[in-house]
Amino acid sequence: MLLPYLHQELTEAGCDEAGRGCLAGAVYAAAVILPHDFRNELLNDSKKLTEKQRYALREVIEREALAWAVGVVTPEEIDRINILNASFLAMHRAIDQLKIRPQHLLIDGNRFNKYADIPHTTIVKGDGKYLSIAAASILAKTYRDDYMNRLAEEYPAYDWKSNKGYPTVKHREAIKKWGVTPYHRMSFNLTGDGQLSFDF
Repeated sequence: MLLPYLHQELTEAGCDEAGRGCLAGAVYAAAVILPHDFRNELLNDSKKLTEKQRYALREVIEREALAWAVGVVTPEEIDRINILNASFLAMHRAIDQLKIRPQHLLIDGNRFNKYADIPHTTIVKGDGKYLSIAAASILAKTYRDDYMNRLAEEYPAYDWKSNKGYPTVKHREAIKKWGVTPYHRMSFNLTGDGQLSFDF
């Protein structure tokens, strides 16, 4: 069972992103404020769950969270400001939309650009430690998957339905054969030349 909060006396929002390592598509982030007494045995880092579990948990989170929101940063913006800053901006955009203003932010990872005057704590592998970050990881992942599935209809050759834009061998071979789409991140090493390829 993951931890319910870091500071019991504060309204905390957990934040996480999805799609940072992808060659194509926007980066998504979510911010979630859960009730202090929220419990769910299944809720965990989205990468440890099946697709079916993630979508089932998304319904639970959206129904039971005190507030939740999703932020998006486009491939063009990623190329302009770099993927790290884009990940932080996506989190900022999610926090912007929360209907409750958090008093503290729990951020997955080891770095973050401060948001307004709200204090934050960065937590490495936080999506496997805190419920609110795990909830944010599930929303970011499922909403990004929905988006990549829509793009896959438009560009079926790149196998985005299964790789979601990550640098698989099949994805890179399609780039070499068909070239790039308007959704590819031009600042990334798209063909993998001189770089080890990894399959997801």
